[in-house]
Amino acid sequence: MNIGFDAKRAYHNDTGLGHYSRTLLQSLAEYYPEHQYYLFNPKQSSLFDIKGNNFHEVLPQGLINKAFSSAWRSSWVKKDLRRLKIDLYHGLSHEIPMGIQDTGIRSVVTIHDLIHERYPEQYNAIDVKIYNKKFRHACANAGKVIAISEQTKKDIIEFYKTPEEKITVCYQSCNPSFGKEVSSEEKQRVKKQYGLPDEYFLSVGSIIERKNLLNICKAVFLLRNELNIPLVVIGDGRKYKQQVKDFIKQNSLEERIIFLSESPSAKSSKSFQSAVDFPAIYQSAIAMIYPSFFEGFGIPVLEALWSKVPVITSNVSCLPEAGGDGAYYVNPVSAEEIAAGMKKIYFDKAFAAGLIDKGWQHAQNFSQQKCAASVMDVYKSLW
Repeated sequence: MNIGFDAKRAYHNDTGLGHYSRTLLQSLAEYYPEHQYYLFNPKQSSLFDIKGNNFHEVLPQGLINKAFSSAWRSSWVKKDLRRLKIDLYHGLSHEIPMGIQDTGIRSVVTIHDLIHERYPEQYNAIDVKIYNKKFRHACANAGKVIAISEQTKKDIIEFYKTPEEKITVCYQSCNPSFGKEVSSEEKQRVKKQYGLPDEYFLSVGSIIERKNLLNICKAVFLLRNELNIPLVVIGDGRKYKQQVKDFIKQNSLEERIIFLSESPSAKSSKSFQSAVDFPAIYQSAIAMIYPSFFEGFGIPVLEALWSKVPVITSNVSCLPEAGGDGAYYVNPVSAEEIAAGMKKIYFDKAFAAGLIDKGWQHAQNFSQQKCAASVMDVYKSLW
C-alpha cells in the first residue's frame, strides 16, 4: 500500500506537532515495513532528515509549485498523489488537501487540539479564521478523524458536530530515545555544554499563557527560602514571555530561572534544536513541571515518564490521560500547589521513586508499537 503524509511538520517543526509526526512515521515504517511511505514536504529542510528504505520524500516540482509551495501543499499536491498512486493520505496536523474527497484517494486527519476554539483570544483573529476553516474542512471530508486524546475527541464533537463513530482516539508515543537510560558521562557532557546546574527542575514548552510558566515562577518564589533549586526552561515566546521576565526581575529571581533556549550554546547546537540532547536534559532533572491550563495531549509529560523523571502537571484537560497514576496533580491556577509538589518530590525520595515507577508503567500504554498499531487499524478500516 502507498501511504502519503503531509510531512511539513515532520521536516520543519521542532515542537509537539513535529515530534508527533516524526515518531509516528518512524514507528509505522518499523512495524509495518510492507507499506511504502511518501512524505510530501513543501520545501527542503536542514533541521530534520527522515530516513528509511520505505520512505520517499516528495518535494514540489516545477517553478509554480516551488514558488507557491503553500498552495501545492493545501491543494495542488493532489496531482502528485495521483501520479504516485497513493492509496491513502494522512494529514498529520489538522488539515487535508482541499478537494481530496473527489479524487477517490482515502484520507485520514489527525486533530491534536481545538485550543483556538476554546481560547480564541490567545491567537491572532485571522489565524483563528484560517484554523477554523482548515480544521472543519478536514473533519467534514476526511474518511476518518484521529483524535490524540479523549479530550480532543469531545471537543471535535462539541465544536464541529463530527459524528462520534467517525473519530478514533489514537494516543501518541514519543521519541524512543527518552526511554533509553542516558549514561552519567553523557549527562555530564550535556550539562557542561549548556552550563546546566547540578540540580534543577525542568519546564518544556512554548512560553505562552496557556502553558502557565508564570505560576511555576511564582512557585519558585514561594520556595525561595526553603529550596534553592533553579528552574531550567526550554521554549520560547513573545508577549507572555516578557510578562514572565518582568515578574522574575521584580522578584530578583534572575539566578533561579534559566532560559536555556536563549543561551548561545543552545542556539548554536543542532543537537539542541533537533532535541537530540533532550533525553539527557530530562534525565538529569529533579522533576518536569507542566501545569498547563489546556492541552491536546501534553507530550512533555510522556517524555518525562519515559525518562523516569517525576512529573508535576495539571488535574484538568487531557493531562490526567497523559500522566495516569504516575504524576503529581495540581490545580494550575495555584502556585501554592505547584510549590508543594516541588517540595514534596525533592524532599520525599520514596514518594518520588514511587511516582517514577508508576509513571514508567503508565508510559508502556504509549509505546511506539501500540500507537502505530492503533493508527494502522484506522487505515485498515478504510481499505
